[in-house]
Amino acid sequence: MKKTFKVLSALLSYPDEALQKAAPELRHVIDEEDLLPPENRRALDALIEDIATGDLYALQERYVELFDRTRSLSLHLFEHVYGESRDRGQAMIDLKSLYERNGLYLSTSELPDYLPAFLEFLAARPLAEARAQLSQPAHILTALAERLHKRQAPYEAVFQALTSLAVSAPDAPTIVAPEGQDADPNDFAALDAQWEEEAVTFGPGAAPSCKDRIVSQIRAGRRPAASAPKGMAP
Repeated sequence: MKKTFKVLSALLSYPDEALQKAAPELRHVIDEEDLLPPENRRALDALIEDIATGDLYALQERYVELFDRTRSLSLHLFEHVYGESRDRGQAMIDLKSLYERNGLYLSTSELPDYLPAFLEFLAARPLAEARAQLSQPAHILTALAERLHKRQAPYEAVFQALTSLAVSAPDAPTIVAPEGQDADPNDFAALDAQWEEEAVTFGPGAAPSCKDRIVSQIRAGRRPAASAPKGMAP
């Protein structure tokens, strides 16, 4: 088990008091495993400090504004790919099956493409396999890092760390960023026309394939932020 993936999963969870109190443990895990280059660790330290010392209500408001109300920052990976096509449904089934074959069972309120859940799955895999799996959505992670950078959001640190953990960096041509600002989250016609990205699948031999329009927002119940720190013991 590589606990660094669980730390990154926790940092992308909805902030609460348990996550704030877990800050020293999160730092310890990152330092102890030493999987990340110094620049990534410094940026993550800054994010952890920001979460640990910030006003909880302000932290929660920022999180919702970024990841719930901003379409292009969704933490549901397949939202950036499939829309409501049959391909999306099959991709969800395939990813859920991959989890279950390896001992991870999601609650009924969770979708398998939710990034914190995907990172919990990777935490339980051998490091080489986890890095290979992480390389498959790397073009999406890179795009999210760039968008957070433009907003000067400290969560950029998590996505920069993830891309550094991937086996190889994504090719620039696979990234298609939206033009201008995100559409009003209630303006579904504007959201439908806003942007597309390369498709992504998971598992052995998976590779980018077709493109589909993004036509809906998917939200699922989140894992409590405390679950990752509490489960860090091998």
